[in-house]
Parts: sequence; structure tokens; C-alpha cells
Amino acid sequence: MNTDFKFTIKSICLDENYHPAQSTRITTNFANLARGSYRQANLRNALKMIDNRFNALAHWDNPNGDRYSVELEIISVDMDIAGSGESFPSIEVLKTNIVDHQTNKRLAGIVGNNFSSYVRDYDFSVLLRAHNKGKSSFSIPDNFGELHGKLFKYFISSDTYQQHFNKPPVICLSVSDNKTYYRTENQHPALGVEYQPNESSLTEQYFKKMGLQVRYFMPANSVAPLAFYFVGDLLNDYTHLELVSTISTMETFQKIYRPEIYNANAVAGKCYQPNLKNLDHSLTQIVYDREERSQLANEQGKFAEQHFIKPYQTVLEQFSASYA
Repeated sequence: MNTDFKFTIKSICLDENYHPAQSTRITTNFANLARGSYRQANLRNALKMIDNRFNALAHWDNPNGDRYSVELEIISVDMDIAGSGESFPSIEVLKTNIVDHQTNKRLAGIVGNNFSSYVRDYDFSVLLRAHNKGKSSFSIPDNFGELHGKLFKYFISSDTYQQHFNKPPVICLSVSDNKTYYRTENQHPALGVEYQPNESSLTEQYFKKMGLQVRYFMPANSVAPLAFYFVGDLLNDYTHLELVSTISTMETFQKIYRPEIYNANAVAGKCYQPNLKNLDHSLTQIVYDREERSQLANEQGKFAEQHFIKPYQTVLEQFSASYA
């Protein structure tokens, strides 16, 4: 049986006129912002926040704080399963592009940033939930995340990825609210101060199966560290401007989605415990439906089960068994 998957990459500009495609997971950060009566104002304000944060971080040769702007592309990856001619929405990420208004040049940023995956929804909202239903203690199913991880690595090593992008992805997520993070002496000019967690999280373990390692940094004038998932050498494989494009984009989303952590009024100290019940925080002027986001994750996981996991179970099992 043919287990050679083919990928198709589509790109759409994320600007104030953006409307989510039908195949887009509606819990994705940018898709959630682009719905309802406030959609255009949400997008306009979020993009302005990103530009302002970028210029604050890229302050050299930038006396007026307006030298740069960030353009965002939504990269959607469809997968043709085993030559069936039918495609499934595999993953969706963001690509940053940097516009230098002083030199009139457009620089490539980083691909990844935000990470969206129906199969990940299936793993966490369907498979993991069913595995622990009725049990007194939490556990992880055998081979949890194996298929998703191998599909991601297969895509990153594919000719399709190499033809579109010249560097591996960097995915930027929130810190975990059930871990403790300790400040180190290591400091990077763009990423800021490094933190280390007291233990590995389930998210870390899941992304490790995708071939990604993680480091935690708190950029200048931030209030909490961010989790950077990457391949290779995060500090040396990317330019400062590339890293700043990821920081400014994803910190903005986190301020909107998790203000208790990333828009808190107190800065993380040497020993930091994130708290989603923190009342001492400020809200942005951007409308975000967080409750709906968590409710819909289960529906999206069932969508993946119905349209991907079950119909192609044999093919996927063969692929997972054969792909290193």
C-alpha cells in the first residue's frame, strides 16, 4: 500500500481584511480574532501591537521607533493521503516577513510561530481524554503523539518544505501554568533572559516527538518567559531581526489570549510560577473568545478522527511503523 504523502502549501496574507478559510481551525489565535462584529478592529489593533513591539525590541538605528513593520502570512499545509487524491488539512502556521522602511527592503522572517493541527486536537481532546476517562490517576497512552510527530518530521524534511522555506520552523508557545521556571545567568540580545523549568511538561514531550527541542526566554520588557520550540541552534541559526519577528508576533497573541500571564502587572522573578488565575493583570482592547476556544477543541479532534484517523487507519499505521 502506498504510504507516500504529498503536501500542498497555500499562503494567505493576515491583515485587517482577513477572513478564515473553511479548513482553518477556528480555535487558532488569528482565526478567533477574525470573527464577530469586532473582527476588523481586532486584527488592526493586534497587528499594530506587533509592529510596536517589534520596533521596541529592534531599537538600534531606529530612533523614532517606526523603522519596521511585520507582515504575516498564514501557511496552510494540505496532505494528499497515500495518493488517494483527497487532501486533509495537515497543519497551519504563520510566517513573518519584515519590512524595513529605511532601506525599502522586505526581509524573510521565521516560519512556524503559531502552530495549529487537527491531529494534535485529536490526540489531546479525544485520545487522551478517552484513555483517562474513569481513572483515578492521569496517564498517557502508549505511542502518544508518535503519528503526529512523524507526520510533522516527514513534512519538514519534504521537498515541498525545502522549496518554500530556507530554515527550519520555530514555534512559540506559552509557558505551562503547572511548572516552575528558574531564571539563569544566560542572556541573549534578542531573546532576553533564559529560564529553565523544574520538570518536563507533556507539551515538551509531545513536541520532542516532532523533532523539536525547547528553550525558555523572557525578552526585554516582557513580564513572563516564552517557550521556543526549534530544530538545530536557536541562538545562532536565526538573525536577531528574525527572532524579534517571532517574539513580537507571539507575545502579542499571548497578551490577548493569556493576559493573566503575559499582560500581568508584575514581572517574573528568579523563581516564576505562571498563574492563570492571577487577578493582577491588564486586558487589551481586543475581543477574544477564550471559552469558545476550549470548547471547540473537542469538536476539531472528532473532525480529525472522522475524516483522517479512522478512514486511513491502515495507511497511517503502516507509515508510523516504517518511518523512523
